[in-house]
Amino acid sequence: MPSKAHRLYRRTRISAPLDEVFAFFSRAENLNRITPPWLDFRILTPSPIAMAQGTRIRYSLKLHIVRLHWKSEITAWDPPHSFEDTQIQGPYKEWVHFHRFAAQEDCTLMEDAVVYRVPGGFLEPLIHFRFVRPRLEAIFAYRESKLHEILGAPDGFQKKSS
Repeated sequence: MPSKAHRLYRRTRISAPLDEVFAFFSRAENLNRITPPWLDFRILTPSPIAMAQGTRIRYSLKLHIVRLHWKSEITAWDPPHSFEDTQIQGPYKEWVHFHRFAAQEDCTLMEDAVVYRVPGGFLEPLIHFRFVRPRLEAIFAYRESKLHEILGAPDGFQKKSS
């Protein structure tokens, strides 16, 4: 029985112009700046990385004591409005991450939509609920916080307390 596809969706308002926000995401090296340190994230592809449709990037990260390798491909590229990266090798059975950017009056709205499937056979629902989903939520919360620190939070933004 194939594992169920899960979805993660986040909207982040960033107090920077659309072109500046997209330019930030156009530099793969910035992934290091917005990834939680507990993942010990490393980009293995030599810099500079020219981002375009078809670009492949290799990474590694640590989950507890296990180092995982991940390779993704930019499968859609539409500056400055959107891009998509797809895992072609890595820990998930499927991972497609859609990034969309839209200019608003006082900020840029960034939307992340991730479709993913978790390995684990009959244990997949438990693995997803107890381990994968909470970690993904924490990673994306960290990412939002770092983006606000680097590019600016919109006026009136209040960081959620834990």
